[in-house]
Amino acid sequence: MNGTITDVPGILVGHAEDNEALTGCTVILAERPAVCGVDVRGSAPGTRETDLLDPINLVNSVHAICLSGGSAYGLDAASGVMQYLEEKGVGLDTGFGLVPIVPAAVLFDLSVGNPRIRPTREMGYLAASRASRQLVPEGNVGAGTGATVGKLNGFAHAMKSGIGSASRKYPGGLLIGAIVAVNAVGHVQEPDTGRILAGPRDEDGTILSSLNVMQKQAFSLIPPGTNTTIGVVASNAILTKAEANKIAQMAHDGLARTICPIHTMYDGDTLFAMGTGQIEASADVIGALSAEILAEAVIRAVRAAKPAGGLPSCDSIKS
Repeated sequence: MNGTITDVPGILVGHAEDNEALTGCTVILAERPAVCGVDVRGSAPGTRETDLLDPINLVNSVHAICLSGGSAYGLDAASGVMQYLEEKGVGLDTGFGLVPIVPAAVLFDLSVGNPRIRPTREMGYLAASRASRQLVPEGNVGAGTGATVGKLNGFAHAMKSGIGSASRKYPGGLLIGAIVAVNAVGHVQEPDTGRILAGPRDEDGTILSSLNVMQKQAFSLIPPGTNTTIGVVASNAILTKAEANKIAQMAHDGLARTICPIHTMYDGDTLFAMGTGQIEASADVIGALSAEILAEAVIRAVRAAKPAGGLPSCDSIKS
């Protein structure tokens, strides 16, 4: 066990990023096709192939998921993942060729770094080629490279965030992991203590409660669609698509426990849930536990972040 999502059998992760432009993408590969569901809660999402994951639709499994910066431009990265998988002989056999199934979600990081440089097809290909079962790097890597939080007091008073991952093993052999790129408009807090780790800052750098800021000025300083937290929860369970969608829905509780506010008009929060099909387990149990593990991954994303783009991180200032 390495404590990240790659502890789940059949799940591989690869990152690629541009540290000068401050953007990147993360690919979660399934060694064998995995049943997948999705739940979109934010009102400013950027996604690809999510309709396919509705239980009423035909395809039952996916080959990879791509999480990317770059706003809608970053959806191009998923095409590179498809190219990589096609070259490896992986995809849905249509009888006329292989079509890799690669749902994707993006976050907005154009406000930090160089907004003219976004994740590309080539970057997606590179991230897929790097996918492995090793410990997942966290912080300013992959889709977390340009992630920020706490923009309610204006972007100049925001803080750097990143990508985080966590996993746990349970009695009976159930393994659950999560990976999340945290790019919220609000603050991030420890679920047990309520201590704010990162969020909007005042003029002297003190971290503020988002709720206190909202009471004073609402969202007047925040352009719409400039945020979004995206992630994946995965287990080694045998799932139906309906169960996977329910797990994705329940996993959002982990965001609600750690990010305030969440699921706003300014966020496009999207979570995928994957099942790699090794053991029988209750979808309700997996959903409840996934929320706990996702909450841990959110905290790890913020704590692993380093200052970048002129913004401080959790480890560089005192709350």
